[in-house]
Amino acid sequence: MTELDLSIMWPAMLAGLLVLSTHVPLGQVVLSRGIIFIDIAVAQIAVMGVIAAEQFGLEAEGWTVQLAAGISALLAALLFNLCERLWPDILEALIGIAFVLASSGSILLLAGNPHGGEHLKDMLVGQILWVGGDALWYTALLYVAVLACWFGFRQHIGRVGFYLLFAVVVTASVQLVGVYLVFASLIVPALAVRHCSERWRLPLAYAIGIAGYAGGLALSFVFDLPTGAVTVWSLATIGGVTMGLINLKYPRTGKQPGQA
Repeated sequence: MTELDLSIMWPAMLAGLLVLSTHVPLGQVVLSRGIIFIDIAVAQIAVMGVIAAEQFGLEAEGWTVQLAAGISALLAALLFNLCERLWPDILEALIGIAFVLASSGSILLLAGNPHGGEHLKDMLVGQILWVGGDALWYTALLYVAVLACWFGFRQHIGRVGFYLLFAVVVTASVQLVGVYLVFASLIVPALAVRHCSERWRLPLAYAIGIAGYAGGLALSFVFDLPTGAVTVWSLATIGGVTMGLINLKYPRTGKQPGQA
């Protein structure tokens, strides 16, 4: 691999590691609470906020567009928190409806844009190979603050705090890797290790995520394929193999000895 290749691949891998740093622990909470599609719904609503801001003439790379994405995601988080409190039995259905509405709304907003299809694809699949250094630094600082709140004050932030942190993280991650990788990073590692003992659950989930991103980047380089899409498949494959090995070792319950 040439020096030019490394200059492209290393920032992309760093972007993946940043996304995993927050999505792996949050994903385990999302899975345990049964709100699996909340991240893709919040991410899609953030995307619609970006598209709407651009339709009003704001620059795609400007801070005002990022603010629009953040506000959209925060409003979505508050809405889902309200829905969980009022209608917990149909929460997942409401999240799904919100995702469909946001996806359809994005298409409608781009209907008059000759490059709308390409722009929407970039938002969904992401442009991880072209992540800039400034974006990595800003995201890293944001994630440090989020992780400090999560691991230091998780027992005190409550349900609303969880939703707000989640919205902030998803908004930043969509800008780096796109909607599909946001969902895969959150759910695949958590799903793969759900039957592990608590001691190994988080480290193994991080390992799956790192291997998935590394494999996806390598395969996209070797076969000249879209990086975001390949990385989603890489994550799913490694996660599926890991889950299969765990269930093969513990075929009855899928749990480690001594696990409740």
